[in-house]
Amino acid sequence: EWNNKTAEITGFSRNEAFNRPLVSTFIKSNLRDNVQNIMKDALAGKETSNYELEVETKTKDTVYLLVNATTRRDPDGTIVGVVGVAQDVTETKKNENAITAVARELRQLVDTANAPIFGIDKNGLVNEWNDKTAEVRRHEERSDELGLRQLRSQFIRAISLSAQ
Repeated sequence: EWNNKTAEITGFSRNEAFNRPLVSTFIKSNLRDNVQNIMKDALAGKETSNYELEVETKTKDTVYLLVNATTRRDPDGTIVGVVGVAQDVTETKKNENAITAVARELRQLVDTANAPIFGIDKNGLVNEWNDKTAEVRRHEERSDELGLRQLRSQFIRAISLSAQ
């Protein structure tokens, strides 16, 4: 089967898709083995739910589908194929990728900043710090600078007390 929504998403009409091998025609090459295994499982009666799939459109764009592969049976219960029910999650996937890229950039900015940046939790425990903080910390361990130790202990203690 190739319904109207599938044609809209992929750009391939039902006639263009009919009798063409699904995996080698429409599935991105890096996922073909996985999809082939899912198809084999479905043909053996084992269904797959919520599998994220990259599909190549007629215009060579990539769309992301969340797919359930279900065994198709005839009235006697004999397995005759696989039914794929999919949801287009392309926009969600693009948004997730954009958020991940921004988070990576921010992490790099914090890590490479020329100022010590650190985070503490509500209990006053250090839960992250950047490379410059680590550099200062190594310097502190070597030189035992009382001023830095006092500043850190007073700052963390003050925040810890205010959180209570």
